[in-house]
Amino acid sequence: MRLRVSIVTHAPDIGVLRRTLTTLEVSAARLDGTTVDLVLINNGPDENKALLEEMARDLRITTQVLSGKGNVGYGKGHNLAISGESDYHLVLNPDVDLAEDALVNAVGFMQEHPDCGLLAPVVVNPAGEHQFLCKRYPTVLVLGLRGFAPTWLKRPFAGALGHYEMRDQIGDALVWDPPIISGCFMFFRTEVLRTLGGFDPRYFLYFEDFDISLRAGSISRIAYVPKVKITHHGGHAARKGPRHLKFFGSSALKFFNRHGWRWW
Repeated sequence: MRLRVSIVTHAPDIGVLRRTLTTLEVSAARLDGTTVDLVLINNGPDENKALLEEMARDLRITTQVLSGKGNVGYGKGHNLAISGESDYHLVLNPDVDLAEDALVNAVGFMQEHPDCGLLAPVVVNPAGEHQFLCKRYPTVLVLGLRGFAPTWLKRPFAGALGHYEMRDQIGDALVWDPPIISGCFMFFRTEVLRTLGGFDPRYFLYFEDFDISLRAGSISRIAYVPKVKITHHGGHAARKGPRHLKFFGSSALKFFNRHGWRWW
């Protein structure tokens, strides 16, 4: 059995990335009889390649560094890694810590449930607080409130925001078929990922995970599996400046134009 892991980097926090790779290596070591291959995709400047190659040499996981194509975008970057042979493919952010048993539990669940094509984990932030990253179909109002509104303005819409974040379902129990899961950790059955053609390259950044989740759910089942646990250090597009807001808005237009507009 073979698992391929892809991580796209641009300007990573080196300490956070090293911890991601360390936790990945520790989790991979629990997978008896499974070969794990890692592909690091450098979407940043060419000088980052040497740093990634140095990190790769320190790992006990077979690692390939892809560089020199420029910043092709998040989804298109991951697509560069799906051509190799594998049974499962993990799309992973460079700011995620894996629990020691995360991968063995993910593979075990997939083996027990052949109808599952995509798996989502429990996600907590560095303080140990649950992040509700499984979503129902978004509305323009909810996305605007969640991403950009001050706390006082969100309060009257707490019910709508909670519904979007599936707070009535997401917790310590298995949940089948959440419509949308986070791109920070997407554990695919490789045949499903290839049938989909990978990520839609028209999304440079943001909403590529929304799009591929909906498409994956149309040909297979998606599962939220609490036995698979990660810590996520990222998020908060609105806090990253006007360039990221532009990417967010552009991708939101593509998403709603393709899948349908819902305003509130």
